[in-house]
Amino acid sequence: MTTTTRSIPDRLRSPLERNLKSWESLLMLVAIGIFIANSFASPYFLNAWNLSDATFNFTEKAMIAFAMALLIISGEIDLSVAAIIALASTAMGAAVQAGVGTEGLVLIGLAVGLACGAVNGFLVTGLGLPSIVVTIGTMSLFRGISFIVLGDQVYKGYPADFAFFGQGYVWWVISFEFVLFAIIAVIYAVILHMTNFGRAVYAIGNNATGALFSGIRMGRVKFTLFLLTGLMSGVAAVCLTSRLGSTRPSIAFGWELEIVTMVVLGGVNILGGSGSIPGVVIAAFVMGLVTFGLGLLNVPGIVMSIVIGALLITVIALPRLWSMWRG
Repeated sequence: MTTTTRSIPDRLRSPLERNLKSWESLLMLVAIGIFIANSFASPYFLNAWNLSDATFNFTEKAMIAFAMALLIISGEIDLSVAAIIALASTAMGAAVQAGVGTEGLVLIGLAVGLACGAVNGFLVTGLGLPSIVVTIGTMSLFRGISFIVLGDQVYKGYPADFAFFGQGYVWWVISFEFVLFAIIAVIYAVILHMTNFGRAVYAIGNNATGALFSGIRMGRVKFTLFLLTGLMSGVAAVCLTSRLGSTRPSIAFGWELEIVTMVVLGGVNILGGSGSIPGVVIAAFVMGLVTFGLGLLNVPGIVMSIVIGALLITVIALPRLWSMWRG
């Protein structure tokens, strides 16, 4: 007589057991392992100020990643986010030349981000175009406008108090950017996991037809998500421009790859329908630790790009490989 064992469905497991076996728990172990490896690899890693500097490797990208996570969960994507940063930074740089102060610069950066998000949202939800095609097009459009305006020139001369957003510290080694990152993480966690809007995002990503027939206004939800992604790109543009103190048309070049990698590494399904903000937060720390550790070892930037690309392919391929191995 043979005995068969049945696996217990995840919904019947205890919350503690589910959490321990979650992707977020595995990612946390990876983050701890990278932290320990970095501490042995470089004697300068555990310095408090160096650790504070390490947060600049991911805070600006993570702010966009939170909004991008919601967008990907809904089944869409925005590849123009880095170009939006470039256009917003160019607009702020032009405003500085006209004598606009810090408050005006922040408003311009956020407004340009919102406007770009609205353009993407209208093309996708209003005209029904595929988001990946639309945002590849607007990526070239927004970045191209920056190159036309600036060419090989640089905008400088930002007000002294504008530097606080990207270089200021709230207390000791805790930077303003890190505090802003933490606040935005909490806001998006609440939106996605504790509101009807977040449940609508999951519903659309899991079954768009079912969501439509259940009364969810898919067009409005997706348009809002594109607005949020544009807004977060504007916020990142303010912080990054403030930190660099100048604007070039190549600013944030290639960031879209790192932001999408951060989202997918955080456990968000690239095909939509699942994911969490805590996972994206942990993934942000993982990527920040990896890039900062490689930087301390004087690894060239092109090698870091190879690592990020390989990481993205690996994370996307893992679920498929796992299912093939099990089945």
